[in-house]
Amino acid sequence: MISTKIGFQPHAPQPNMMQPTFRIGAVARIAGMPVATLRIWEQRYQAVRPITAASGHRLYSSADVERATLLRRLTAQGHAISLLAALETGQLREMMHASEVAITANRPRAQKQSPMRAVVVGQALARRLQRLIDRQPLGAAPQMVAVFDSLVEAAEAAKHSANPAVDLLLWQAASLQPNARHELRVAQDAWRAPAAAVVYRFSSAAGRAELARAGAAVLYEPADDDSLGQWLATLHRSETPTDEIVTAPDLTIPSAKTLTQQTILPPRFGDAALTQFAGLSSAMACECPSHLAELLLQVSYFETYSGECANRSAADEQLHAYLRQVAGTARMLFEKALEQVAIAEGLPLPLPRVPTASLL
Repeated sequence: MISTKIGFQPHAPQPNMMQPTFRIGAVARIAGMPVATLRIWEQRYQAVRPITAASGHRLYSSADVERATLLRRLTAQGHAISLLAALETGQLREMMHASEVAITANRPRAQKQSPMRAVVVGQALARRLQRLIDRQPLGAAPQMVAVFDSLVEAAEAAKHSANPAVDLLLWQAASLQPNARHELRVAQDAWRAPAAAVVYRFSSAAGRAELARAGAAVLYEPADDDSLGQWLATLHRSETPTDEIVTAPDLTIPSAKTLTQQTILPPRFGDAALTQFAGLSSAMACECPSHLAELLLQVSYFETYSGECANRSAADEQLHAYLRQVAGTARMLFEKALEQVAIAEGLPLPLPRVPTASLL
């Protein structure tokens, strides 16, 4: 006769990692990705293979959830979903582990240093910094104390701050013109920041040189987040920012005999919303949404830059007015293209442009 101790169940059910219990919305939330992305990964690459219940809903197991999470994290590091989809889950775990080991080995000092406290001027840049931190926490990434749309707003807000003292003033400039140094210095002094750094899209040589002579680190804004993160790490490793000047590539608009004189509408989408949209679609199998958002930002910045040049130089007013008309026309076409691609991919459109300022 077999005796059984109280509380002991010889056949107690064990958790089954393969038992489908999750719906697609829950899996997407756990993995940290849009439902549309997960659906495309399934349909195009069979990266995750749920079962279809009698109700018609796709159901996922815990093993499926783990696989989706690994795929999302690895694609965020730049790996192609088309290659990852063919790998076993164990191989994905090994890749993730190797990546984490490499990151730790390459940032021995960053983990020991406390992050810089930074005021960020530029909503789109703030989104990029937050995306870097969320995707792959960096010990050298700045801690954002406040985010503003302009240097003037930043300087004014410092007057009402209980502790207007930070390590870095980080400014995202669509264009750099001579005398930009004055506004930067006013905001930097208001926040008592010992260092200032500037990322820009368009600039004259004189504008870059002026800021560099004033001691600011100057960088042509890179399209990829990793390059931006590496530059921020160099700022953190130095006691003061390096006077770095990266020359922008020549951006030449071909001449045209005629240009349709149409009304140029204001930009539909805000810079920060476009930056968020580019990051959202970077994990998609099709990267067209991300590329379109980046191109739209470039064209929009050039449109602003051309308008500022026309206002500053009477001699070149006609030329820059023409360039602004070209850029505005191109922006409107890219906005329409972005709308069409977003509809085709099932992605939400970026939010309309609305001036905002926020304290974190």
